[in-house]
Amino acid sequence: MKYAPTHAADTDTEQVDDAADRKVVEQEQAAIRDFVKGLSGDDIKSGNWFTKLAAHAMNTYTEKVDWQYFQDRYAGVPADVIVDQRIKMASRYAALEGGLSAGAYTAAVAATIGSLGGASPATVPAAVATVTVDVAFITQLQLRLAYDISVLYRVPLDVHDPDDLWKLIRVALTIKSGEAANKSVSKAVPLVVRPLVKRFYSGSTLAAGKALPVVGKHLLQRNVIKIGIPLVGVPLSVLLNRYTTLVAGRHARAVFRNEARVIELAAGISERSRHPQLMLWVAWLVLRANAKAKIADDEALLMRHLVRQVRERHDVVDEQLAQVVDIDPAEVWKRVDGEPGDLGDVLDAAERVAAADGNINSREKAILAELRERCRRD
Repeated sequence: MKYAPTHAADTDTEQVDDAADRKVVEQEQAAIRDFVKGLSGDDIKSGNWFTKLAAHAMNTYTEKVDWQYFQDRYAGVPADVIVDQRIKMASRYAALEGGLSAGAYTAAVAATIGSLGGASPATVPAAVATVTVDVAFITQLQLRLAYDISVLYRVPLDVHDPDDLWKLIRVALTIKSGEAANKSVSKAVPLVVRPLVKRFYSGSTLAAGKALPVVGKHLLQRNVIKIGIPLVGVPLSVLLNRYTTLVAGRHARAVFRNEARVIELAAGISERSRHPQLMLWVAWLVLRANAKAKIADDEALLMRHLVRQVRERHDVVDEQLAQVVDIDPAEVWKRVDGEPGDLGDVLDAAERVAAADGNINSREKAILAELRERCRRD
């Protein structure tokens, strides 16, 4: 998005020049319109337009927007402050775009989207193209906003890696958990808009999966909510664009801030560790204290970053641990007992891992108590 290199987030958000903002939005609309002109009717109907948009939106953008890019503009400013400004700016641009494009939303357009087909760009009706520009604009805005937030929190993402790209899409469009987005809505938006935004984030979002064309179809379908609701078209488009972007931004902030916290924890544990290989075994034993429970996302995230930090900082890769399916406490205690010297760093790491989710359960407490006994070197 052309908003990234300059503008509102680089200034006092209370003194924004509306005319300048509108100019930025109009310029980006024009760029998106050129992109949409190259799509066929089948691209739009199948949802394949989204696959093409993801590449169009992120490839050149990520080449110039990195952590240093933001540091050059906000030297010394905490990430939380910058993220808040980016979310406000993106939601403001979304609202402006909603007002500019709202005239395209009619019942006739909704019907046309459903029946659209053909391989030639010329088969795409002008009204449908205008609607697609609106959807593509907001989608690109939210993808780039989520990427900005990941960069600001120093969470590494490679948009050329399929897994990382899918992670970005999931976070930006709240595909992983529509329920989580709905909970955010209850606190993030005014009462009058909540039912609309909840409907906007419901249904097939939860089943979108990794099939990017399915995501594209869903994004077009959910925008039909802007049609046929007994409100004036322009105000409705403005509200939905603004508040769905707010929800998307706040969701991205919650996800990437949490991952940044986990990365920071893993880095601190690895840096303090004098027994990195043993520490990994003990950490996994603590994380799997309740072996019958499903591995939580934060547990998997912490272990993944611990392994990465130990590999990068200590050049240690434990292939035996990587092959473990059910970790055996007896094996871990054997390793602890066989390690000479002070194991205070291992105990400290175990305590930090247990407290990572803010709640040390009884099984974790039992493992920590056993570890304290075995770490005594009287």
